[in-house]
Amino acid sequence: MKVIAFNASARKDGNTAVLINQVFKELEREGIKTELIQLVGQKIQGCVGCGSCFKLKNNKCIITDDLINEYIAKIIQADGVIIGSPTYFADCTAGCKALIERAGMVNRANSDLFKRKVGVAVVAVRRAGAIHAFDSINHFFTISQMIIVGSSYWNIGLGRQIGEAEKDEEGLSTMSTLGKNIAWLLKKING
Repeated sequence: MKVIAFNASARKDGNTAVLINQVFKELEREGIKTELIQLVGQKIQGCVGCGSCFKLKNNKCIITDDLINEYIAKIIQADGVIIGSPTYFADCTAGCKALIERAGMVNRANSDLFKRKVGVAVVAVRRAGAIHAFDSINHFFTISQMIIVGSSYWNIGLGRQIGEAEKDEEGLSTMSTLGKNIAWLLKKING
């Protein structure tokens, strides 16, 4: 079993990565493989609405000058997907949204490629707006017919400066519980 995570933060190894890695600790303890992809520095554009994915039905986006098609292939191969984002103006980042738009359209154009995979949103926040960012990511999972995993609180952690999330005891505990819940569900599904 494998879980792939996308860190849509502009900061490599920042608070979003701290939270994802806390989830990964539990998954790895349970023997589940993990892979973290950091979107920092990548130029990823959103969907252009051309409809080519519906015409070609080849599990790919027609835009080929970024890594989205590679990421779609990785999602297809994974059992679970984590999308992590910091909160920017009460929502997920533009890179996160571009990933969701393009992967989401290819998914829908190709008979729901991500159907029944496990989907998990992880959000870092300084103060407010995390629930909207959390909802944006989860809306992608629900329309993709994915199974969303919850925790002891919403999957958010507090921190502004790099590393501050490591001091958020409740956030880290939430991520640990989340990792345990993901592992439990994956084992039930893949029984």
